[in-house]
Amino acid sequence: MNKPPIDFYFDFSSPYSYITSEWIEALAARHGRTVRWHAVLLGVTFQAAELKPPVAHPIKRDYVLRDFARSARFEGLPYTQPEVFPIPTQNAARVFWWLNENDPGRAVAWARACLRAYFARGVNLSDPEALKALAAEFGLEPDHAEAVWNEPAWKERLKRANESAVAAGMFGAPYVIVDGEPFWGNDRKAQIERWLSQGPF
Repeated sequence: MNKPPIDFYFDFSSPYSYITSEWIEALAARHGRTVRWHAVLLGVTFQAAELKPPVAHPIKRDYVLRDFARSARFEGLPYTQPEVFPIPTQNAARVFWWLNENDPGRAVAWARACLRAYFARGVNLSDPEALKALAAEFGLEPDHAEAVWNEPAWKERLKRANESAVAAGMFGAPYVIVDGEPFWGNDRKAQIERWLSQGPF
């Protein structure tokens, strides 16, 4: 009997999404699951939940910047705090949904390439020229990638993804849903693992 997939909602500007993206597939595979990736815009979910990014609060900013790097080190991942942060990521997300239409695996590879580029190499995904260069590095024709992110159909696809995320209860990233149970944050890894191995608790 096939087990339902895990839904993984992420934003390309979320450090915790980057970290989760590096372990979610292996964790799922250990328990006979697949992962459905959903590129969304945190700004939309924050607006729906009447929230601000953690770095927008002075009392939280220093802590979360420290925690981003510490959490990446804990998982053995390279991390460099981007100079421009956070950033709008709609263009990278629209390319994700375009790729996902015909090849979800390639879309996941694009998501990983973007997250690693931003958080390990400081590539500013909101800069069209930088994103086109990354698309070329990934094997896409850069001008075609730019045409995709300007195409109304893919703007609409991302809009629907954002609406679905809000409807699913998402208010921050990463947001992982297992068998209808939501888990918010990279630090829910142990709880997700237990849920997958033992069932509800």
